[in-house]
Amino acid sequence: MFPTSVTVASQDTTQDYTRFGWTVAATANGACLITDDRVAGVELTGELAANVRRFLRANNLSGPVIEIPGAQRREIHLVTGLNRVEGAIEALRGAGAVVHSDGAGVPLPPSTLSTGALTWGIAPAEARWMPPLVALAAAVRAASRRARIVGIAC
Repeated sequence: MFPTSVTVASQDTTQDYTRFGWTVAATANGACLITDDRVAGVELTGELAANVRRFLRANNLSGPVIEIPGAQRREIHLVTGLNRVEGAIEALRGAGAVVHSDGAGVPLPPSTLSTGALTWGIAPAEARWMPPLVALAAAVRAASRRARIVGIAC
């Protein structure tokens, strides 16, 4: 349930985000993406988040990324292609990712959480595309495999 008080800034932000075809709700803290069968969010933390971001950038696969402030690196990658991806979702969860889908809300910048204001690591307008969930799952798998190999080599 979303708070009912809405600021003018969050209403403007909400309208701005709807141009991407997203379902967005305005809340007292800012804008919130409502996930559906077209768009979801995959939340990664710590070193896995950093390694996945490097992998995606190196392979020209980067899409929109929300950075969440806090002591530990935390980010949400927006993805598409959610049909028949149960195996990829389970693999992501097994790697420690949180998959926000099926009507879950994902706060959008410049929303404010208790840890501070969200920012775009890669804004939707700057992203070449929105990657499919399976591409992000492959990046997580590659980053995890690389981390294990580097850990063994040291």
